[in-house]
Amino acid sequence: MAVQKKIAVVDDDKEMSNLVKDLLSREGYSAVAYTSVSEALVGFKKNPPHVVITDLNMKDIDGMMFLQKLQTDYPSVVSIMMTAFGSIETAIQSMKLGAYHYIVKPFKNEEMVILTKRAMERVQLVTENTFLRKELKKEFSIESIIGKSSAMLELFDLIKRIAPATANVFISGESGTGKEVVARAIHSLGSRSKKPFVPINCTAIPEQLLESELFGHVKGSFTGAISDKKGLFEDAQGGTLFLDEIGDMSLPLQGKLLRVLQDREIRPVGGSELKPIDVRIVSATHRNLRTMIKDGKFREDLFYRLNVIPVKVPPLRERTQDIPLIAEHFIKRFAIENHSRVRTITPAGMAKLVAHPWPGNVRELENVIERAVVLCPNEFLDEKDVMGSAVESARETFQELYTDNPTLEKLEERYIKLILAQFANKKDAAAKVLGVNRRTLYRKEREYGLVSEDSKEPTEDSTED
Repeated sequence: MAVQKKIAVVDDDKEMSNLVKDLLSREGYSAVAYTSVSEALVGFKKNPPHVVITDLNMKDIDGMMFLQKLQTDYPSVVSIMMTAFGSIETAIQSMKLGAYHYIVKPFKNEEMVILTKRAMERVQLVTENTFLRKELKKEFSIESIIGKSSAMLELFDLIKRIAPATANVFISGESGTGKEVVARAIHSLGSRSKKPFVPINCTAIPEQLLESELFGHVKGSFTGAISDKKGLFEDAQGGTLFLDEIGDMSLPLQGKLLRVLQDREIRPVGGSELKPIDVRIVSATHRNLRTMIKDGKFREDLFYRLNVIPVKVPPLRERTQDIPLIAEHFIKRFAIENHSRVRTITPAGMAKLVAHPWPGNVRELENVIERAVVLCPNEFLDEKDVMGSAVESARETFQELYTDNPTLEKLEERYIKLILAQFANKKDAAAKVLGVNRRTLYRKEREYGLVSEDSKEPTEDSTED
């Protein structure tokens, strides 16, 4: 999508403004010179530019004030500040306020040409990203979720249908599939959208503090309770409370949560007063709660209170059709954020992305693309760029297996996912490395929510390609 390359040069030194204008005109740009900010602002109303090259110190309005005006009235304009050597600190400050870059006077012509070219590339990226977002909104996205596979289109339809309701929603799916994004979409499209969306990760908070976080506490109820504190149920009043990784909640706390869901009332820790609540509960986990129920690790009665409307977020490996769409979205986004020259990805690079099993799902793909965009010096990502980043991501995953002192069960889950990723989800090879048979591996996958509940258990002698 071509962008007409319009540039405005603003400098109260007429000789300098004309010099830069003529230089860039010879490079094929449509350049206009202005000798004051006020003159430029009048001209912009008729002919807004894509890139503004402005002096920092001018008589009528200085460059910093001009930059702030541009950010307000012309937010898509990319600006370059020209400054004398002694004002470099101020020029750097201008970048913090939104300028793309600065150039020090006196400068070489080729410096100005190169910097202008990069600024125009940024304009192109911003334009393409804006276009991409509009196209995605037309058909292939809902809120921040992207996809065009049949599984994702069905998910979009389900979200739209359940959002206006008040019934509790239970979201299942592997880590990194975007369960919180789905929860936010359900909230923002529903009747509670103007009320708070309050998320909490049940794994991230120590068990002894989780009850206080959810229900609040009264002063003196435990050591450190120096004042009354509202809980997240009260914070979410009228809105949505998102309980992420609810499968990690202890059995005693599960019982208290069940009572709250039944009575629609909470009692703060150490308190005697019951408080009515009006909150929609959206919960999520990557675990298989039905297996946990059989093992006595999760309450069946709580499960049915939470699982009024089940929503399954498919893993990325089961919707490879969406990978090119998501990858291009991340490339455009991270190129803009990191001032990168990267524009797109080669077919060979995309083929590598599509073939990768993505055990970390969309979150892993996002990390791989960001790293590749930052490190790549070219305009196109190639297979070596993305696979190098994928290998680095796998190494980080291995290092993170134990850094947070996980339980033995959590460590086993992470290691199984890592081995499956290394062998591209080939179960026979993974089972051999893990030292178990295929059926044992399958049961572990079911337990940790790595396969769908309706998938068939393999026979002892089953093989795969």
